[in-house]
Amino acid sequence: MQKQIKKIGVMTSGGDAPGMNAAIRAVVRACAYYKVKCIGYYRGYDGIIENDTIELTSRNVKNIINKGGTILKSARSKAFRTAIGRKKAFDNLVSENVDALVLIGGDGTFTGGALFSKEYNVPVIGIPGTIDNDIFGTQFTIGYDTALNTVIEAVDKIRDTASSHDRLFFVEVMGRDAGFIALNAGVGAGAEEILIPEEELPVAQLIESLKRSKRNGKTSSIVIVSEGDKTGKNVFELADYVKKNMENYSTRVTVLGHLQRGGSPSCFDRVLASRFGVKAVEVLLNGEQNVMVGIRNNVIVTTPIVEITKCKNSINTELLRISDILSI
Repeated sequence: MQKQIKKIGVMTSGGDAPGMNAAIRAVVRACAYYKVKCIGYYRGYDGIIENDTIELTSRNVKNIINKGGTILKSARSKAFRTAIGRKKAFDNLVSENVDALVLIGGDGTFTGGALFSKEYNVPVIGIPGTIDNDIFGTQFTIGYDTALNTVIEAVDKIRDTASSHDRLFFVEVMGRDAGFIALNAGVGAGAEEILIPEEELPVAQLIESLKRSKRNGKTSSIVIVSEGDKTGKNVFELADYVKKNMENYSTRVTVLGHLQRGGSPSCFDRVLASRFGVKAVEVLLNGEQNVMVGIRNNVIVTTPIVEITKCKNSINTELLRISDILSI
């Protein structure tokens, strides 16, 4: 018979994402609604190992739904990867009478949670929080929509300068292993070319595409480059190569970097995080565990965490075809 859950711990781990605070708020207030105690752990798994906690109530999570980052801080824990670290974490959960954990983060967070649950039978629920949108089991992750809008706004401003000076801009966006941001932002911003890790575009083909744009009368262009694209060159080497082979173009590089992670979350991310947070608590109270909450066709669903850690979301390559057509 499953132990009744009377106290839930919540933490954020890995890279921060806009909307994490909204998810924390939803978990805490759902706990208050269902008369369950809630405790927050600072800096992810390190906070559990060090027992660095804060009691969370519906009142001390007020006015955070609109804030970027995470009030619980975030970190990647080396200590939790060790058996000694996980044992210490479990002992601290027992000492605090914590019956279950809600983990807000990405692949690494869920991998650690799955192992911890298997070793110590601690119920865990995952909430996908990452701007990369690469988590299996959900169409959208917390922070992705905000990051996309941040990129779009930046590229729109860069295009003004590109047009004014007849320049070719290479804009690098986040996505070392996944091109969701680059692909969707590229289509949304009207980029002439989009380079992503999932699709290998030879440099010669990129040059030919840019030359075609030039022949069609374009005097400026935008190329969106995911930081993990497979051209074999980083964005600066790529820009230099194009400059040498297309002397009639003045090339510039903009790396958006961590700008994409910050800022106030969009309405979409606030609502999504709120739905995820409430569902995570309800799932635990209904006896389900070791799953991640996600969204498909606007319905909140659950997927076993063991599947999450073994699978990846696939990119919509149809958008690449659409991008080619629209960049004519």
